[in-house]
Amino acid sequence: MACRNAAPGPMLGKDKKTAPESPPSSAMSATGGSTPSTPVTSGKTTPTPSIKEEKVQDGKVPDDSSKLRTFLSILKRFIGVTDIAAARFSLPAQLMEPIPNLEYWHYLDRPETFVAIGDSEDALGRTLGCLRFWFTKDLKYVHGKPCKPYNSTLGEFFRCQWEVEDSAPSLRGEENKTNLQQTVAAPASASTKGQSVKVSYITEQTSHHPPVSAYYVDCPDKGISAYGYDQLSAKFSGTSVKVTPGVYNQGIFITLHQRGNEEYQLTHPTAYLGGFLRGNLYVTVSDTCFVTCPKTGLKVILHYLEEGYFGRTQNKVEGVIYKCADVEKDNTTRIKDVPDKDILGRIEGVWTDKVWFSYGSADFKKVPEKDRVLLIDVNPLRPIPKICPPDEHQLPNESRKFWNGVTESITAKQFNAATSRKQELEERQRVRAAERKAELKEWQPRFFTQATEAGGKPHLTEEGKAAMQGLHDGDWWIAPPAEYGAI
Repeated sequence: MACRNAAPGPMLGKDKKTAPESPPSSAMSATGGSTPSTPVTSGKTTPTPSIKEEKVQDGKVPDDSSKLRTFLSILKRFIGVTDIAAARFSLPAQLMEPIPNLEYWHYLDRPETFVAIGDSEDALGRTLGCLRFWFTKDLKYVHGKPCKPYNSTLGEFFRCQWEVEDSAPSLRGEENKTNLQQTVAAPASASTKGQSVKVSYITEQTSHHPPVSAYYVDCPDKGISAYGYDQLSAKFSGTSVKVTPGVYNQGIFITLHQRGNEEYQLTHPTAYLGGFLRGNLYVTVSDTCFVTCPKTGLKVILHYLEEGYFGRTQNKVEGVIYKCADVEKDNTTRIKDVPDKDILGRIEGVWTDKVWFSYGSADFKKVPEKDRVLLIDVNPLRPIPKICPPDEHQLPNESRKFWNGVTESITAKQFNAATSRKQELEERQRVRAAERKAELKEWQPRFFTQATEAGGKPHLTEEGKAAMQGLHDGDWWIAPPAEYGAI
């Protein structure tokens, strides 16, 4: 349920209570942040449409109906276009949320669920931990309204950190919260239970055409990391925008280093932005996604149900956890095709409300309520604030500083000035690209080894590792890059 590089327009919701801690500062997750097992890609190049902006008087805040009218008039130009996420065009500032794309998407709305994934001594317990994280990673879907952050520019990056209490309990099996690194001064004991732990994060826009960003998450205290690429493909049908992961987006890869590098792959499902005809935008998720772990042999099939009878959105999800002879060779994609003898449990609920787990192969509805395990209740949950570098330690291509002029203009309701500043930044990116092309130079990311990697698994460069180590050590300083992509 999350992919972040959404070029065309509003994709996912932003909870107004979780605006950036200071001025700025992935389906979609399907984000963002969920995909079919075979990602959808565009096979043709699409023309750049001309867009006529609806002018908004400076000092006047555009209302939602005005935004929707403008946005819909833009989207109509893309009916039939194979992939509008790859099209080159610029949105007026009044349609933008004043927050950078790279900051907006990070999958860590509730980091305490992420750090607890590997706590259980039981393999099924760790899979349940993955699912709890999965249903909390995109609270923007649950508590917010659709919006559009700034598009990312080549070489732009964002880094931050969370300090959270390690309080999420094991869902099954004996719990082990061993303190491995002690990056936070507080925990001096052998356990992190109830103590503060650090979660560090860095992401970089590694490609502009197609738009792709790489990200890396690390919690040394708990011996857990995650990484992947965010890229999406989008198509407008006339009534909704269908968003699927791009070819480089193979999902979120989570590694439990204290469990012999046990790895989990969580793929993203298809998401839809609808409500254009009713004038009330909303996000739904449909299709099937998977959680797999080759080492334990466990696989999860999650099926999202977009709408029920009479077109009412129901946001239901159902799933099954089962044991495979060989996860990497298992081609099962439908819940009904999983043999009862292999099923360890079932998942059912509403991903915007409560999700439950029941043991065994019995139909969930036949399991007494007392025997069901509450996997997660997202109703009381809100995103946890992130800790970002002070202004004096941010580089010009760091997201908050890069977009600061646009953000200040939007905040001051100076939309014409914001649009002009935004277009200036986009034009600089085009100029830099033309200069590199003339010199026969290819862009090289700074913190990741390649713009994209086969299999969807990015690798940190030495500079990337040093930047992450600086976050762990509380050292925000970082040297300027050898080259800027859009400055």
